[in-house]
Amino acid sequence: MTKTASREDAPLADRYRIRHDAGPRGARWWTEVGWRHLVGIVMVVICVVPLLYVISASLNPSGTFTGSNRLFSEVGWNNYAELFESRYWQWFVNSFVIATTTAIGTVLMGGAAAYAFSRFRFSGRRAALTTLLLVQMFPQMLAVVAVFLVLLTIGDVIPVLGTNSTLALIAVYLGGALGVNTFLMYGFFNTVPREIDEAAKIDGAGHAQIFWTIILRLVSPILAVVGLLSFIGTFGEFIIAKTVLQSPDRLTLAVGLYQWASDERNAPWGLFSAGAVLAAVPVVVLFLFLQKYIVGGLTSGSVKG
Repeated sequence: MTKTASREDAPLADRYRIRHDAGPRGARWWTEVGWRHLVGIVMVVICVVPLLYVISASLNPSGTFTGSNRLFSEVGWNNYAELFESRYWQWFVNSFVIATTTAIGTVLMGGAAAYAFSRFRFSGRRAALTTLLLVQMFPQMLAVVAVFLVLLTIGDVIPVLGTNSTLALIAVYLGGALGVNTFLMYGFFNTVPREIDEAAKIDGAGHAQIFWTIILRLVSPILAVVGLLSFIGTFGEFIIAKTVLQSPDRLTLAVGLYQWASDERNAPWGLFSAGAVLAAVPVVVLFLFLQKYIVGGLTSGSVKG
């Protein structure tokens, strides 16, 4: 009674306690707040349990999924040690090189195309933008047969761009991601005021200088987002890599691990789980590295005048 009567005069901690005590209770608390905690707990369980199961299977020396039903009943590093005796690290390097090259190429090509659409006015510009919007609606895997036939034909003339070529696979990834990323970057490029370009032109800067030294720095958040999404998508891509690459020493990590798991009777699940755990490391590290650029850049860009 005393706190209610002197609410305005009470210290800040007491006023907070008064508001907290006045919150919903009972059935009203469940309808307004409690169900959110329940949904959060369910989502955490859905995300964490499979991860714990894979880690447990990777540490289980028996190498079977049935032997891993009891989480962490047996712990050993045999599966991780056996990875060094297989082609795993060759596949890992292949995937890392392909994903990194594709991410860099996607950022540069998409950024250049988005800059052109955003800053220049030329005939066919609107039709090209509409085409990009339509193309991105179709998944790249729909063109797997066409891509294979094209690479088969090109390989007769230029073998380095034919099937079973890492360079050809990178080219396919770059071509498939160009439309989506260009349209994504185009919207962000439009948020950069044109007055910045005009001021740079007055100082004598050319289009290349404006693009490389000014625009790319101002749109760094979307570059980080596109680069991250491109790396994650390419690092785990399977269908196109399986179609283009055939030699065991050129396979990507996803295709190589599939070969292990495709043996229904003698699949080395422990080895597969250990490889899957290590395959997640580059993606997690890259996400943690770019997180500050993504979050900080997007929040600063959202209030840009």
